[in-house]
Amino acid sequence: MELRTLGRTGIQVSQLCFGTMSFGGDADEPTSAAMYKRCRESGINFFDTANAYSKGRSEEILGKLIAHERDEIVLTSKVWNKMADDPNARGLSRRHIMLACEASLKRLKTDRLDLYFCHHFDALTPMDVTLRALDDLVRAGKVLHPAVSNWSAWQIAKALGISAKDSLARFECIQPMYSLVKRQAEVEILPLAQSEQVGVIPYSPLGGGVLTGKYGAKGDAGGAANRLVANKMYTKRYGEQVIFDVAQAFVAHAKEHGVHPVSLGVAWVGSHPAVTAPIVGARNVEQLEPALKSVEVKLTPEDREAISGLSPAPGIATDRTEERPGLGKS
Repeated sequence: MELRTLGRTGIQVSQLCFGTMSFGGDADEPTSAAMYKRCRESGINFFDTANAYSKGRSEEILGKLIAHERDEIVLTSKVWNKMADDPNARGLSRRHIMLACEASLKRLKTDRLDLYFCHHFDALTPMDVTLRALDDLVRAGKVLHPAVSNWSAWQIAKALGISAKDSLARFECIQPMYSLVKRQAEVEILPLAQSEQVGVIPYSPLGGGVLTGKYGAKGDAGGAANRLVANKMYTKRYGEQVIFDVAQAFVAHAKEHGVHPVSLGVAWVGSHPAVTAPIVGARNVEQLEPALKSVEVKLTPEDREAISGLSPAPGIATDRTEERPGLGKS
């Protein structure tokens, strides 16, 4: 397992980050412990969680697991999601950020978070209010670096500008959705990260499991237990037929080259020059193994280009379609 420098922080992180969304949900505590142990054996020192995962249970389980080696772990959590019926127990207001951070620290049994992510954008709270609250947490030593997930490039760029103008701790890591079937991040978010030296840890590198090939040609495998059927969010996100067409072509490509599709899918995400560490997750150790083996897959630029060609390229950031790579410019 190689180490990567996280943006401008100087922090050394493993080339894979393990996401603990399954802890306390699809994975019970013993299974979570087994996956954590396997990750540590493989060289992973980077663990991502959120207060909303299993309503705090993920943080509680992870807190127990890292307690004996907290200083060796790079730890993240997130704030934004609704955590109680109280209408103020959500969003990115100063009030909620302060209360949510204290609650996460308590569940994780730690005195600080290495990265604290704004989980989504909050249209109700002025951005400078959110950034000032995060800066105060940094000054208090409870958060080392603010970070951001699920914001658009213009929102992230605006935040970086406010932080620079007001001398506030800036976002040092971005957590976008990114996979062969979801490539919008390539248009502006990843170039922004490269330009501003911000770390990137993409989630869902396998497109919600679509790129494993387990859902078949139409996403209809597994009946009612099918994640794409049971979870309406995933139905909307991955329900288009073109996504399954790409997945089928990708799985065939992986088979042709003798590589597990999970390993290849994660390796493709990690091969983008802006990416620090893809986030991998699993329900059990057996499911985790091929993701861990992704570090053994070495893609050349030609390999990446061939795999990229299996899916539609995302549109460019302007209407000047003649500037799309390969078509020349005027």
